[in-house]
Amino acid sequence: MSKRQFSLAHLTALPLSPPELVYMAATTGYDFVSIRPIHLGLPNEPNYDLAKNKQMLADTKQALNETGVGLLDIELAKVADGIDPTVYEPAFEVAAELGGRHVLSSIWTNDRQFAREGFAKICELAKPYGLTVELEFVPIAAVSNLKQAVDVLRDTGCENAGLLIDAHHFHRALVKIEDLEGLPREWFHYFHLCDAGKHIPNNREELTRIMREERLYVGEGGIPLQDILKRLPNMPYSLEIPHMRRAKEIGYETHVRQCLESAKAYLNKYVHLGY
Repeated sequence: MSKRQFSLAHLTALPLSPPELVYMAATTGYDFVSIRPIHLGLPNEPNYDLAKNKQMLADTKQALNETGVGLLDIELAKVADGIDPTVYEPAFEVAAELGGRHVLSSIWTNDRQFAREGFAKICELAKPYGLTVELEFVPIAAVSNLKQAVDVLRDTGCENAGLLIDAHHFHRALVKIEDLEGLPREWFHYFHLCDAGKHIPNNREELTRIMREERLYVGEGGIPLQDILKRLPNMPYSLEIPHMRRAKEIGYETHVRQCLESAKAYLNKYVHLGY
């Protein structure tokens, strides 16, 4: 990749429907979008199940075609007790129809065997659609740190599996920078870029609130982003920077534009292409 590419992650502007997100990404200068067509049933989360909402699917496809913005990934195919991974296949079909590349996954069950079988099944289901499955460790999930995620990837050995690192989760999980060294570079397909305060909350509710509602622009917080990124290959950056108060005050267009401007400014200053 000869230049940096950026995706507008859906969580950054979740009230926008997928087609609205595409037009917003085009207006503000992004290369891709990352959408959430798998409904998780979380409180106050909109339902963008494109496999069932055919009109919204058609509108999303039209928006992508009109703007030239690409679909980087979809989320979230979680591995959790009581969820049959086959329920995600309609979303994989949607992703392929829209030209998507990756599926984001995370593990929320403490049943080790079930976790590995579930993740492997998701990879198997995604493979015919030309999708890779990116395992993300999340501090509040069962697979909560880098070592656990690496263990799952090595144990399952799926050829279309990858590792998704989110800057917020990396910092909150107390991962050591040097633990990135020696990991297979082919595991890395994109990166969740954001910033957050240096202080790590010890309260799960506050940790979750910041994660979903109050991340900071790149370079504004205390995460050692420069040290992290210098140890990773150049790949697309999905800007997952939800900040509900800011978005309400300045509007989503200004917010997502400032997300991109802060990321470009930081990377141009501290992280050189070709690292």
